[in-house]
Amino acid sequence: MSDTNTEPQSEPVKDVPPSPNTEATASPDEVVKRLEAELTETKDRRLRAAAETENLRKRMERERAAERKIEISRFVRDLTPVADNLARALKAVTAEQRESPNVRGLLEGVELTERELLAALERNGVKRIVPKGEPFNPNFHQAVAEVQIDGVAPGSVIEVIEPGYVLEDRLVRPAMVVIAKAGTAAAGANVDTKA
Repeated sequence: MSDTNTEPQSEPVKDVPPSPNTEATASPDEVVKRLEAELTETKDRRLRAAAETENLRKRMERERAAERKIEISRFVRDLTPVADNLARALKAVTAEQRESPNVRGLLEGVELTERELLAALERNGVKRIVPKGEPFNPNFHQAVAEVQIDGVAPGSVIEVIEPGYVLEDRLVRPAMVVIAKAGTAAAGANVDTKA
């Protein structure tokens, strides 16, 4: 047989010198200073955690408000054709039809429905954009045609085909408009051909 030992041998454990008890050897002033530093650090951590929690709460509120605006915008976008159709129905009635007692009752009902719908939209922060006579604003208007008309400033809205809608500061639908086009130079006008 062989004299070699096949069992693994463990390394000898080194003695770790015991750490001196700092509480027992420190003066009372040193202990107070150390405890005050720990207290200050703990207060700082607590304040940072509270500020972080408050920031998170505010961010969540902003995100919820933005999500609500998006959902309301979708709902308003779905309702705007209803308002447009009510306005078209009112425009379709001729002056002689308005005199008929049978049509008058129906017409009053359609007008009342349109007013209530627009009032409900306004109560919820939705404004109708009807920019006739105003300068064209590409942020709120969509030009569908340009027409040259004398006596009207170029870029002015001369007709509103469909009104637009704004929810607080968010555009829900631009107003579809016809704008005035700049006229051509009058005959005999001075033109600098040297430039």
